[in-house]
Amino acid sequence: MIERTSVKSILTGECKDERVTVYGWIKTARSGKNVAFASITDGSISSPLQVVFDRDKFDDISGLATGACIKVTGRIVESPGSEQSREISADELEVIGPAGDDYPLQKKKHSIEFLRSLPHLRARTNTFGAVFRMSHHLSLAIHRFFDESGFFFIHAPLITTSDAEGAGEAFQVTSMPLDGITIENGDVDYSKDYFKRQAFLTVSAQLEAEPLALALGKVYTFAPTFRADPSDTRFHTAEFWMIEPEMAFFDLDDDISLIEDFIKFAARYLHDKCPEDITFFNRFYEKELKERYRMLMESDFARITYTDAIELLKDNTDRFEVAPEWGYDISTEYERFLADEHFERPVFVTDYPASIKPFYMRMNDDGKTVACTDLLFPQVGEIVGGSQREERLEVLRARAKECRIDLEDYSWYFDLRKWGSAPHSGFGLGFERLLMYFTGMENIRDVIPFPRSKGKMI
Repeated sequence: MIERTSVKSILTGECKDERVTVYGWIKTARSGKNVAFASITDGSISSPLQVVFDRDKFDDISGLATGACIKVTGRIVESPGSEQSREISADELEVIGPAGDDYPLQKKKHSIEFLRSLPHLRARTNTFGAVFRMSHHLSLAIHRFFDESGFFFIHAPLITTSDAEGAGEAFQVTSMPLDGITIENGDVDYSKDYFKRQAFLTVSAQLEAEPLALALGKVYTFAPTFRADPSDTRFHTAEFWMIEPEMAFFDLDDDISLIEDFIKFAARYLHDKCPEDITFFNRFYEKELKERYRMLMESDFARITYTDAIELLKDNTDRFEVAPEWGYDISTEYERFLADEHFERPVFVTDYPASIKPFYMRMNDDGKTVACTDLLFPQVGEIVGGSQREERLEVLRARAKECRIDLEDYSWYFDLRKWGSAPHSGFGLGFERLLMYFTGMENIRDVIPFPRSKGKMI
């Protein structure tokens, strides 16, 4: 068994031992005539631990190179420097994994773009170490919130027969050799494929979560989803994780209340668990990050209907490149105006036109809009999409036909409305987009360990 003391426990004062053994990777090293220094990290905390080597005790310190993995045994002593209160006075040194001059992370600072080219190494930097520690705690917050709220965690399939919203952005899955696919009358013969029909990587767990909600009451999924979206923006990637709760006996108001409660819980959880990493991001990446947490935890989220939002935007038409018009989606510049300037806090926009929303959203009594919401965050825009689901069979069928949905493919989905249908709602929240907001990172590729995007894969 490897016995070791974490860097975090030493720097925070949790460790009360005088003599410790520490393993870690060298971030920087320097040597003088009488003493040598190495700053090491083991990933437990963003701050490095300084180790001091008395040259009288160590004949050979050539292994103290940036990137090397070392084992150090020594005494915890007070540090005379201003950066930290404790350091290690080394008695023993073992180089576990040496690193030469070709180690790519020799400098103290590297650009985000450069580090993006080294996904297998970038977690060793302060920035990405902090990102992935906060990713861990945000994941725990998700499970804790839903568990404490009476939800059941379910596993939806990653291979499906539909693309959920009919957007045509699904990755197709096949076991057939691509150079030998049989085409008859212009169509692929899927009877020879593994599932004997077309199959796709899931773009959403919603459709599979609904049947579980209509049996267990409240369920949620937290799993990877995939979209072959050709967009190459800072918010798009081909593989990402989604939080998707579905709840029986919830209307749209219940759905909105749950979303706000969840966001506030997650903000408080990270605020309490990750103070050092939040301070790091506030210092180097987003000067208003701590204010974001205060705003999320303390303010009530605003709410406005789509129709009222369009009227508000029309009153400020001179602010936009394209004039707002009812019946069209709310663009990014409109979202930013609403959340950043008008409300200055998160805002729920509700009741969008049915013509621009998926078939499964519940039709409102006006026959023109559906019971849905998007949550817009300042500086980001849309971060959550949710709705009350259409529980009336004939209305759902009619909407599906309008949207040119294959009724046979969704026959099981319609069955839910035939046998014991009930009001129910749900929402979808991109995990990485939420993590971007909580860290201040500006590109989704920088909150995913190994991002996949169009034309790019390690």
